[in-house]
Amino acid sequence: MKIAVIGAGIGGMAAAFDLQRAGHAVTVFEFSDYVGGLASGFKEPHWDWSVEKYYHHWFTSDRDMFALLNELGLADRVVVRRPKTVMYHQGRFYPLDSPLAALTFPGFTFADMVRFGLVTVYLRYLSSWQPLEKYTAHEWMCRYYGQRLYQVHFEPLLMGKFGQYYRDVTMAWFWARFKARTTKLATFEGGFQAFADMFAERLRNLRVGIRLGEAVQSITPFSEGGLLLRHGAGDEHFDRCLVTVSPAILARLAPQLPPAYLKGLLDLKSMGAVVLVLALRCRLSRQGYYWYNLPKSAGYPFLALVEHTNFVSPEHFGGEHIVYCGDYLDASHEYFDLSHEQLLERFLPALKRLNADFSPSWVRKSWLFRTPYAQPVPLVNHSRNIPALRTPIAGLYFASMSQVYPWDRGTNFAVQVGRHAARMMLAEG
Repeated sequence: MKIAVIGAGIGGMAAAFDLQRAGHAVTVFEFSDYVGGLASGFKEPHWDWSVEKYYHHWFTSDRDMFALLNELGLADRVVVRRPKTVMYHQGRFYPLDSPLAALTFPGFTFADMVRFGLVTVYLRYLSSWQPLEKYTAHEWMCRYYGQRLYQVHFEPLLMGKFGQYYRDVTMAWFWARFKARTTKLATFEGGFQAFADMFAERLRNLRVGIRLGEAVQSITPFSEGGLLLRHGAGDEHFDRCLVTVSPAILARLAPQLPPAYLKGLLDLKSMGAVVLVLALRCRLSRQGYYWYNLPKSAGYPFLALVEHTNFVSPEHFGGEHIVYCGDYLDASHEYFDLSHEQLLERFLPALKRLNADFSPSWVRKSWLFRTPYAQPVPLVNHSRNIPALRTPIAGLYFASMSQVYPWDRGTNFAVQVGRHAARMMLAEG
């Protein structure tokens, strides 16, 4: 078969890998002039490693990602660390990423600690998420963790992640965070862009066509079977097509999809992301903290501060210290309209709250990245709303991070859903 894959993110490339090895002719179309999708990165001339545009890491439980790395012969390029994550409480930051840290966290009473431990262990060992899907995380955690513990620890996380939807997110999504995440984290030697580039080169060696900077404009059923893709070079016929971009883009590319399927795509809710990346001359966190969870109620202008070089050595970046200031926001938020300079003015004063010695003169350079589609919002009984991977148009398939539920978005589950879609395409011949 002649197969098109739209999107050269990690999931799209994983699907192309399987389809090509099964003996089919695969072409990947990518709007950008680089591969990697939301896991792509950038690199300064004096850096040895690239920096991701949107902060990324792997968990050591990411089985699909590590299986792919093993198949590619790249597992020896994985770097594993255990960086420190901290929570805000009454003006200070405390680790809360281990049982011992929970015992010493001042925001918990003894009763809170017991309840926190028991309920968390229950969630980690609960094998099925379906019973939790009918509850919101807000109501379930208020009931079982207790109102006080919920307000101190979980509510700020939900509010920061989902904004106006934080009371509506299903508990099944939160269960998946307890189930799948680990305190040990991993990255790829050279950065995620290095991995994406090596993966793309492997695909080219397998004779996968990767057309960068080439946007597909429409997908229509072909009268004699298959699909007609319109792109910059004209019209091209394919037997099958896998779309790995956002639901809204699929709806625009294939308006001939049945109204019910189109409505399902457009009804899905999601949050965008705004990330300011800073290259600092000095280390920001004196304690070596990697990830700061920042509650909006404390007056911080962003959700998370991630000091990447407390996970990966600054030696890889010419001795500079890489810091992310990131937030998940509705695409209508003013941060999507403010200029780079305006966001610097909003964000930089907050860094002085983390290190009193911080000065804007520490910033050698900064970069701003924004995307309207970064975090799907899974509501109660969300499994009923997930678009089918096999669309109603014959030969057209869809695999996106909106379909990895109850798991969270990320490269591991992008690989999982991409390869699942590829298996479906191969099974149908």
